[in-house]
Amino acid sequence: MPQSLSYLLTHIVFSTKDRTPVLDATVRPALHAYLATVARNVDCECFRVGGIADHVHLAVRLSRTITMAKLIEELKTSSSKWLKTQSPALAAFAWQRGYGAFSVGPSDLNALLHYIDTQEEHHKTRTFQDEYRAFLTKYGIKFDERYVWD
Repeated sequence: MPQSLSYLLTHIVFSTKDRTPVLDATVRPALHAYLATVARNVDCECFRVGGIADHVHLAVRLSRTITMAKLIEELKTSSSKWLKTQSPALAAFAWQRGYGAFSVGPSDLNALLHYIDTQEEHHKTRTFQDEYRAFLTKYGIKFDERYVWD
């Protein structure tokens, strides 16, 4: 085959260090736009970024030329440096060390976009930890609570 083609749609989730709620409504829109730009700059298609004060969700089509780990590294490193310049309150900002990346079928893209768009409403009744545990369970990922959170 002369061409390499792929469609790898991924739901990416990561939180602030210790789930500290520092991403207030004044910084989130710019952060979400920044994260989308970082993804696009490494040739990934970013359909949506959203979240609340302590975590973000991204719907990303992974480029065939980058690994998930490298994409996450780019997203977190670049945005962390950028966030630190946005406010004195964010000068010590950090993301958690880990992340979640879950495969999503193309037919489920609209449901994922809706899920990301309704994060504020969703988290009125569910914590990030409960949400993340539910994803791990849904995807059959075994985990040890001692090592999931930082």
